[in-house]
Amino acid sequence: MSQAPLAERLRPRTIEEFVGQEHLLGKGKLLSTLLTRGKLPSLILWGPPGCGKTTLAKILARMCDANFVSFSAVLSGVKELRAIVEEAKENRQAGGQATVLFVDEIHRFNKAQQDAFLPHVESGLVTLIGATTENPSFEIISPLLSRCRVLTLRPLEAKALDKLLERALTDKARGLGRLELSIEDGAREYLIRRSDGDARALLNNLELAADLAVSVRPEGKGAVITLGLVEEAIQQKSLRYDKTGEEHYNLISAFHKSLRGSDPDAAIYWMARMLEAGEDPHYIARRLIRFASEDVGNADPMALEVAVNALRAFDFLGKPEGELALAQAALYLATAPKSNATYAAYGEAQADARKYGALPVPLHIRNAPTRLMKELAYGKGYKYAHDHPGGIVEQEYFPSELRDRIYYHPTNRGHERLIKERLEKWRKILAQRRAIKNKGT
Repeated sequence: MSQAPLAERLRPRTIEEFVGQEHLLGKGKLLSTLLTRGKLPSLILWGPPGCGKTTLAKILARMCDANFVSFSAVLSGVKELRAIVEEAKENRQAGGQATVLFVDEIHRFNKAQQDAFLPHVESGLVTLIGATTENPSFEIISPLLSRCRVLTLRPLEAKALDKLLERALTDKARGLGRLELSIEDGAREYLIRRSDGDARALLNNLELAADLAVSVRPEGKGAVITLGLVEEAIQQKSLRYDKTGEEHYNLISAFHKSLRGSDPDAAIYWMARMLEAGEDPHYIARRLIRFASEDVGNADPMALEVAVNALRAFDFLGKPEGELALAQAALYLATAPKSNATYAAYGEAQADARKYGALPVPLHIRNAPTRLMKELAYGKGYKYAHDHPGGIVEQEYFPSELRDRIYYHPTNRGHERLIKERLEKWRKILAQRRAIKNKGT
């Protein structure tokens, strides 16, 4: 065991040692409830690498006193499955342990191979636990999926990773405790950040850094794991970045202003800097979505759709593939025509809403669903726009205190030029109708 990698030596053996996934294992959550009842249904564990899928499957089987059989979609086939099924039948007939069949990378099986599991899962001969990094909706056949509960495992949070790192440094039986290592705060933070929620990556990198630290101080215990040693182990320099400090705001400011200034090259550089330094991609996606409304607006109505779809694509693909969707959106927004007319209009309307308070809605545009409301003149005199030429009608929609207010001033850029021309045309038509009406009176 001492020759096994650190990540394997530290693999949790009990549910108490397991770190993370509180949304499944916390008090009153699905898995903890099932385990207290001693029931384990067939499961599909869906999550990124290093989040604990294999470990959790082993612990669940042990807690249910079941025979755990591991089956690799890469190395095994239907022939091996038949042997497992026969053994499970013999155990059942002899009154022995139930069988938990763990299938790693189950998405790699084709439809025919997945079909081979169905009768045995359906009959309860085996409890299937499949692990996959791919969306089960697309990779697992519907009949098998309908017989399993899909549990989504999340990347480990920094707090959970820090707990694992500390356990690795202090555990004398299975970890690095006998070396009496210490670690600099910057090195600890960088290890956690670069692991990207992957416990296996964290422990592998820590083990390499520990080996380097010991080689620097071969005469005895007490070596220090420095940021430089961690960078050497990971083979990547740490970019100066604090997600809550000045550098965070400096980079996001540079990114936003490069987008606003229509410089796609600078914009994508600053975005790459942030992602490489460990910024949350969802934070960048939120900034792109905000920018689409604040700085592009109706000059290109597609901008908001592109930004929202980039977030959806990232959530579907994950890292690193999903980062390309964020890059595409950034380039689109940087090269789109710009307008802050939406931002300005909302700001002015918001200021009036706060200044004037709850002004009453004019009676003629109030809803009148009851007889009493109609008797109180709700909706009286309302002009239905579709009954008038061009679908427009002269009618006051503001409270009297705000009559003739104009908040939205579209620019001459992009699609907004068409909006501006349309509004000017409508206002001209209404002015002509008003003039004719006044002349007639």
